[in-house]
Amino acid sequence: MTSRGHSAATADTFGDRPAHAAAHPNAEHPDHGGPDQREQRVETGGLGELHETARRIAGNVERVLVGKPDVVRIALVTLLAEGHLLVEDVPGVGKTSLAKALGRSIDCSVSRIQFTPDLLPSDVTGVSIYNRHNADFEFRPGPVFANIVVGDEINRASPKTQSALLECMEERQVTVDTTTYPLESPFMVIATQNPIEMEGTYALPEAQRDRFTARVSIGYPDPQAELAMVDEHAGHSPLDELTPASDGATVHRLATAVQQLHVAPEVRQYAVDIVSATRQLPELRLGASPRATLQFLRAARAQAALSGRDFVVPDDLHAVAVPVLAHRLVLTTEAQAARRSAADVVRSVLQRLPVPQRGAPAGTQAGGSTNGHHPQHAATPPAQPYPDGRAGPPVTTSDADVRTQGHDHLRGTA
Repeated sequence: MTSRGHSAATADTFGDRPAHAAAHPNAEHPDHGGPDQREQRVETGGLGELHETARRIAGNVERVLVGKPDVVRIALVTLLAEGHLLVEDVPGVGKTSLAKALGRSIDCSVSRIQFTPDLLPSDVTGVSIYNRHNADFEFRPGPVFANIVVGDEINRASPKTQSALLECMEERQVTVDTTTYPLESPFMVIATQNPIEMEGTYALPEAQRDRFTARVSIGYPDPQAELAMVDEHAGHSPLDELTPASDGATVHRLATAVQQLHVAPEVRQYAVDIVSATRQLPELRLGASPRATLQFLRAARAQAALSGRDFVVPDDLHAVAVPVLAHRLVLTTEAQAARRSAADVVRSVLQRLPVPQRGAPAGTQAGGSTNGHHPQHAATPPAQPYPDGRAGPPVTTSDADVRTQGHDHLRGTA
């Protein structure tokens, strides 16, 4: 890709308004602020450093994964939310390249695990080996003892081996032979997997999927992006030329600061209402868990920080809802027969629930507004189909930062 194309891709990831983003219905309403208010940002030192650091990391990743700014943004959201990312798609679209590019963009310890059917849990966590010199057992840490762990084709391993990641992903520690070993921060698992219809795969159990903060599908690039990729990869691999854009200590400090962003009570209630609604839908056998609610808000804070705000608005929840919630839902047989996807269910919930309104009493957004008016939602971009007609991955827009007008009441008092 040329430098011009690379700069344009980074601008799409962090731009104030993507070209494909739908305009907000109230963008010009006097009560919601006019165009002169769109560029107002909370320019604190911490958010300025965060935005610049994220921009450098995104620039690195987009040199390798061309034409996928939405995927890169969700990866950064997951990183700043101190969560774990699951990348699911067909072979050859750049799943491992995304994980490796993100790992090489941060100056910290990175390890890779190639999951295979004969991989054992001890190959992941480590093992105690008898040392004849001191007549005692000593622990040899496994590859999970790193800041960023790349798990390639995680669903090629058996469920027994997959479960070796349960403790470390949730509790940030590993227990071997009754001894618990803490993991260093930041700690992030980036796992790739092939669709479960492919041969030689084991579906991840629900408990494993629930520990991933977000799931993304990369999809095939459009012709222009694929042509740029051919130019960028001609004769060399951009992955080999990447240099760290930040370090682990800085990322951990910024991620800690992100979780201090203000979330108004009505926005917290709205997040709870969205998650709760998934547990009452007839087309679902399993809705989102309370863990999903916590990670939903953590991801929304990171989305707000990347947009230059120190407070969360409902559009931040919309931007991360599908990547954070869809992979946790289990459809009924009837919904699968009707070719409904979990992403479709999440979008229908967002369309059905009215967003919090200024001055609305707490709890009214779940059942309707007090004046009978249901605010409109911004149009959710459709899924991009694969060339063979199969449904492609949902496109996650990141235009929340241009739709903050009228949300002054959601800012913190600090």
